[in-house]
Amino acid sequence: MSLAQLHYTSAADGDGTGEDGPVAARFTSVDASIPASVLTEAGPLLAYEAPSGTPDRLTDTALRALPEVYSFSLLSDGSGLLARTVPVRSPRTSAVRFHAHAVHLPPGTRLPEGTSPLAACRSARWAAATPERPLPDPLAALPAPAGHEAREREALNDFAVSRGPWLAGVLSDLRRLHGPGGPERVVLAERQSADVARWIALAGLALPDGLAEHLTFTTYTRRPREAAQRVVGVLPEDADELADSGLRVHVCTGPRPEGPAGDTWAETAARVWRGRAPELFREAAALPGEPFAAGPLAVTALCAGIPLGTEERAAAADWAAERPYALDGTRTRRLVEALTSPGTDDRSGPEFDAAGRLFAALDGRSPATTTAPLAAMLVTEAVRGGNGSLELPGRTAFSGPEGAAVAGVLGPEIVSELGGAGVGLDVARTVQLLRVARLLGVDCAELLPSVVDRLAPALLTGGEEGAPGWAPALLELMDEQFDVRTALLGALDRIAPDHPAEVARLLSRVPLPFTGTQALPHLRMCAGAPEARADCGDDRVATLQRILRAGGVSPFAEPLVLRTGVGLVWNEEAPTAAEARQLLEAATSDAHRAAGTWSVLVAAALAAGADDGAAPELAHDLLRGFPRETGGRVRAALQLLEFAREVRSGAAEPDWAERVRALRAEAEPVEPGVLGQACDAVAGRLLAPERPDEELYALVQSGDADLIAAYTRTARGDGVRARLAADPAYAADCFTVWTAHPHAGEVWTEAAAGLLDEVLRPVVRALPTDRVAAVEDAVGRSGSSGRADAFRDWNRRERRTLGRLGRRIAGRVRRG
Repeated sequence: MSLAQLHYTSAADGDGTGEDGPVAARFTSVDASIPASVLTEAGPLLAYEAPSGTPDRLTDTALRALPEVYSFSLLSDGSGLLARTVPVRSPRTSAVRFHAHAVHLPPGTRLPEGTSPLAACRSARWAAATPERPLPDPLAALPAPAGHEAREREALNDFAVSRGPWLAGVLSDLRRLHGPGGPERVVLAERQSADVARWIALAGLALPDGLAEHLTFTTYTRRPREAAQRVVGVLPEDADELADSGLRVHVCTGPRPEGPAGDTWAETAARVWRGRAPELFREAAALPGEPFAAGPLAVTALCAGIPLGTEERAAAADWAAERPYALDGTRTRRLVEALTSPGTDDRSGPEFDAAGRLFAALDGRSPATTTAPLAAMLVTEAVRGGNGSLELPGRTAFSGPEGAAVAGVLGPEIVSELGGAGVGLDVARTVQLLRVARLLGVDCAELLPSVVDRLAPALLTGGEEGAPGWAPALLELMDEQFDVRTALLGALDRIAPDHPAEVARLLSRVPLPFTGTQALPHLRMCAGAPEARADCGDDRVATLQRILRAGGVSPFAEPLVLRTGVGLVWNEEAPTAAEARQLLEAATSDAHRAAGTWSVLVAAALAAGADDGAAPELAHDLLRGFPRETGGRVRAALQLLEFAREVRSGAAEPDWAERVRALRAEAEPVEPGVLGQACDAVAGRLLAPERPDEELYALVQSGDADLIAAYTRTARGDGVRARLAADPAYAADCFTVWTAHPHAGEVWTEAAAGLLDEVLRPVVRALPTDRVAAVEDAVGRSGSSGRADAFRDWNRRERRTLGRLGRRIAGRVRRG
C-alpha cells in the first residue's frame, strides 16, 4: 500500500503582497491521484493560526515554542486526511508562516501495519518544507518516531499519572463520542499541543479495537467551535470562552475536577493508566464482552493487582459470574483473592450482591479452596454489615475446616444478637441471622421461641404495596428450617385474632407455607377471606360463615375464631344491628364473651340509627346475655333502647318521660340514635289514638326539649297527617291537646303553635264542609261549647299566637 502525499503552505517564496503583508496559503505539491474535491475540503483543515499575541517575527527558540498540529480528519467522501502542520518562518522576512504535510487515505483504507493515526502523525518522515521534486512519490509507510520504545512508554505512563484527576472524565467523554446522545466534541485544554497528542495516545490504547483508528482529532486550533474533528486541543486561554458552548471541555491545567465520573469503564481505565499497565487494555480486549464493557477490563486489572473501587469490583464480579468458563483456574483464584482482600473497606451493597452471584456461579465448578474466601466474606457481611438482601452461599460451602473457622468467629456474635432485646424488629436482619446460623451450624434452639414472638408482629408492619423486600429471604428461611417455619406460623396464628386484617394483608403479599399438618385456623381464615368476600358479595354474615368454615374449627370449640372472623369481615366498622343479632344467634353469649366480640355487638346497637327497628331487640338480648360486661354509661344506653322496645310493645312501666330523662343522664354522652329511639317511641305512643293521658301530660309539663322535639317530629309525619284527615275525633283530640296547655312552658308552647298552624290548619282547610263540622262537633263533645266556639274562631281567623287562643278558650270554658 502507498500513501498519496500533499503539501500546503503559506511560506512559499515569491508569494504575497509585500515583504510584511499577508501571504495566502496554497498547495505546493500534490500527488496526482488526489481528487480536486479533496483539495478544496483539505485547505481549511490544514490552515494554521498562531496563538493570540504571537509577534510577527520570532526567534528560533520562540518559533519552536509555538504549538505543532497533528490532525486526523474524515472528509465528506469518506476518505481520511492525516497531517502534521508546523509553524515556520518566511525564508526572506522571518514572519510566522506554516507548512502542512498530509497524506490522503481513500475510503476504507487503513494505515499500513495497523498503525494508529496518532502514531503515524508522530513519524519522523513528516516534512517541514515542500520537497524539491514537483510531485512527491507516494509513501510506502510512516515509520514510528526514532527513539527508545521503553522510554516512550514510560513517558506516556508518567503523563497519565500526572493527569490522574482528569483521566476518568476525559475517557468517559471519549467513550460517549461513540454512542448515541454523546457530546459533539471533546475539548482538551493543555499548555503544550504535545500533551494533547499524549491524550490521544492514551485514548488510542484504551479505546476498543476499531474505534481508536476512527477517532478524528486535532492537537491545536484557535477555533474549537468550528473544528471538524471530534477531539480538539486548545490552549488554556482559548478555553475560557467555551463555558456555555455545549462542548465537553476539560481544562487539564486548572483545578482538579470534583467527584467521580460516574462511568465504570472510564474509572477502571483510569486506574489502569495510573497503575502504569496499559498492556492490560490489549489483554482485556481478548476477553468476551461488548465494547466499553467494564467487566473484562476490571477483571484483568484485579488479576494484575491493580486496586479498583467498589463499582469496578462489582462489574468484575458480575462479568465473571456470567462467564465462569472464560477464566482459567489461576486467574479465577486471583480474581477471588482481589475481591476478598482483607484490606478493602469500601465494599458496597451492589458489590456484595455481585460477589454472591459470583459464588453461585463458581460453587461446584471451582475448588472449595477458591470459593471459600467468597463464602466467608459473604456471611461476614451478612452478620456484621447488616446487608439483609445478600444472597447467601449454600450450606456445603461451610462443611470444611474453612467453615468451622468462620463459625468460630461469627457464632458468638450471632447468638448474642439473637438474644438481644431488639431482635425481630428488623425483619430482614433477623431472617438473615437465622439463615447464617443454620449455614454455620450455630445452635439457636433455646432462643427461637422469643425470636419468633418478636418477629411475627414485625411482619405485619410496612405500608408499601406488593411483596416486601425481605419476602424472598423469609420464604427461603421457612423452606430451609422446619423448626423456624413451625414456630413462626404458630406465632402468627396466635396474634391473628387481634390483627386479622394485617395478617390477611401479609398473606396476600407473601405466600407463607402453612399447608402442612399444623391446624392454624386463624391463618387459614385470613387466607380464605378474599375468596369468601368475592363469593358472598354484600352478605357479610354469610361471608363470616364461609370464613369460619375455612378455619376448620367451631366457635364453640375455639371462640377466638369469632374475633378473627369478625375482624376480617367488619375490621374497624361496626355491624348493623340486624347483623349483630344474627351473630349473637350464630354463637352463644359465652362464645362471644370468650372471644371479646360482645363489645362489637354492643357497638352495633349503640351505632344504630333512630329508625333501626333491630336495635331495641338487640339491646334487649345484650342486656340479658352480658349483664356483667355492660355497665355504667353503656348499660344505660342499652336500657334506653330496651325502653323503646317496651314502650312500643305496651310493656313499659308508667312515668315514661321521667324514665327517659333518668336514663339519658346516666348514658351521657348518649348516642343520637339511642336517644332518638327512646324519644320517638314515646312520641309515637302519645300520638296514637288511644294514648295514656297522664304520660302526655307529663311530657307537656316536663319541658324536655328532646322529648317535645320527638313529639313534634312525629306529629309532622305523613301518618299523623293522614289520620287527622281521616278521623274527625282524632283531629278534635289533637286540637284539644295542642291548645290545652298555654302555660306549659316556652318549648311546648312554640311546638304546639307550630303544629296547630302548620299541621292541623292545612288539613282542616282541605276538608269538605261536612267533615269540618264533624271535627267541630267532636271538639264540642270532648270538652264544652266554649271549646267548640274556640275551634270555630281558630278555623276562621288567620294565624294567632297560641297564648291568646289558649286564654280565649280557657275563658269560654270557664263561662260555660
